[in-house]
Amino acid sequence: MGVVTPERRRAEPPPPAPPQYEPPKPRREPPWGLITLGILIIAIFGGVSWVKGVIPDFHNPFVQHTVDRSGPAVLQSIQDLQEYHAASGKFQQVVDLRQDSPLPDSVLGEKTLFVAVGSVDAVVDFSALDSGAVQVSNNRRSATITLPRPRLTNAQLDVSRSYVYDQDRGLFNQIGSLFGDDTENQQKLYVLAQQKILASAQHGSGLIPRAEENTRLMLQSLLRALGFTSVSVNFEPT
Repeated sequence: MGVVTPERRRAEPPPPAPPQYEPPKPRREPPWGLITLGILIIAIFGGVSWVKGVIPDFHNPFVQHTVDRSGPAVLQSIQDLQEYHAASGKFQQVVDLRQDSPLPDSVLGEKTLFVAVGSVDAVVDFSALDSGAVQVSNNRRSATITLPRPRLTNAQLDVSRSYVYDQDRGLFNQIGSLFGDDTENQQKLYVLAQQKILASAQHGSGLIPRAEENTRLMLQSLLRALGFTSVSVNFEPT
């Protein structure tokens, strides 16, 4: 049996300290609320698709529909037409409208390119004809008709096909448009486009000669069907 001396006892290392107790970390619970909501949404849309495949008439309850609740148009007046629309011309006009100022265009100024589409008709007025406008021969085989010269109507703008192609506004114009109404500027474009289209119809369009020819052919066909063999249609000088 050995003897442990004091020197040997001091040389031996001290016994290890017992391990400290660490409480277990709490488990993080998954976000069951979000998972349930996601599953519910997937189930709803998946169920809708499945039901639509099984029942074709089933519609998605979340689809929005546009409902027109406008009432019927109100008839304001009726007029008897006494004009023959003998020809119609279709026109396209590019309106280049600029608003200049002493300041740079980037500060104050506006440029608008407007593509206008419209039409002008050539009509013959039958309302002012008197008994002397139609001369018939004694044997009722020949007729001579004198009509007023065709005239052009005001230009009718096709707003569904007319559009603003380009528009540049200065800084002050952009600020002013935030507080103002562009209805007045739009009306100016429409009026200017109608004036230019009518001017194009009046110069070199050929609407008046075409209207005279169409009116002559229409009356000749009508009177020949009534037994006339010779029909002459003349137009009053301008």
